[in-house]
Amino acid sequence: MATAILIILDGLGVGGAPDAADYGDAGSDTLANMAATVGGIDVPNLQGLGLGNLHSINGVAPVAQPAAGYGRLEEVSSGKDSTTGHWELMGLVTEVAFPTYPDGFPAEVIEEFSRLTGYGVLGNKAASGTDIIRELGDEHRQTGKLIVYTSADSVFQIAAHDDVCDLQELYRVCEIAREMLKPPHQVSRVIARPFTGPAGAYERTPYRHDYALDPPEGMILPALQKHGVRVQSIGKIYDLYAGVGIDETFPSLNNAEGMAQLDRLLAGTGARDTLILLNLVDFDMLWGHRNDPEGMKRGLEEFDLWLGPFLGNLPDGTLLLMTADHGNDPTTPSTDHSREHVPLLAYLAGQARGANLGTRVGFMDVAATYADFFGSTPPRKGTSFLPEIRKGPSS
Repeated sequence: MATAILIILDGLGVGGAPDAADYGDAGSDTLANMAATVGGIDVPNLQGLGLGNLHSINGVAPVAQPAAGYGRLEEVSSGKDSTTGHWELMGLVTEVAFPTYPDGFPAEVIEEFSRLTGYGVLGNKAASGTDIIRELGDEHRQTGKLIVYTSADSVFQIAAHDDVCDLQELYRVCEIAREMLKPPHQVSRVIARPFTGPAGAYERTPYRHDYALDPPEGMILPALQKHGVRVQSIGKIYDLYAGVGIDETFPSLNNAEGMAQLDRLLAGTGARDTLILLNLVDFDMLWGHRNDPEGMKRGLEEFDLWLGPFLGNLPDGTLLLMTADHGNDPTTPSTDHSREHVPLLAYLAGQARGANLGTRVGFMDVAATYADFFGSTPPRKGTSFLPEIRKGPSS
């Protein structure tokens, strides 16, 4: 039986998209800028697959014979949100960007939220999540009002300390907000942001939860299911797809847990065609949004140490794709996502021959490639690069 895997290195962009300036992201280049800032990175397994062949990265030289297909993906959807990027990877193009609120949400939205939930609101502005709990955490605990904020992305985020609002209550409030936010205020995601700790030392807990919109028809995952493919997800992917097209989901609070879950699932794929989806959130949540290039370097090197044995354990014929959903450059003043190309590494176990996949317009090529691999109905948009991987480099 056939097995395919998608690893999303959340936020690990490789240079500005052609329209980066329209999003305020001119000059963003997550991997290259991070590597330059920290004096280079040491990722021999990614290097061997062709990471240095697809982009100039300090410490990652090109190799003569990459073991994987290598290239870049250029997003065609409007926006740079996690939902937008993940949906496009599975074949859905978002033509109209989800609404954003750089000046906070309109008064009528906040008033309706308070009426439905019974809570007052603090904040209501675009802010860094760690900054806003530092700023408003004390007042929140004194008044019992919830901290509502947004970012450059289409998100309605609700932060609450665990001695004011326990986790289940915060989740309940977020479910109310998700149901409430209809067009024209139908944001991409409502996000629960629990935090804990004493005054002056507040910390976000790992129990965030994303409430995404149901994806429209056309995503490749339900088609794969109908074709008999079991779809498993690890981490926040289930939330971003609202569970659509996913048979089983497994929790993951950080990169280490996600990689361990993937090792376990790979060992149990058995006699069924299986697609496993993994999102490694720390690159985005811990290091991109917090402008921590040193942390991103360590995280990528830890991932590379895990990757070597993982590649060695892949049964011949297994298709592994690695990419990202957007950029999140930790070296720029912004703490938000960046509109960037994302890397593409395509490894077919048992065939150590790479191919230059170039810059491919549309993340949908990933969905088309999985459909081709499993022999399923292809997405409406997207071109499979599976023939190029199987063929290997031109002579």
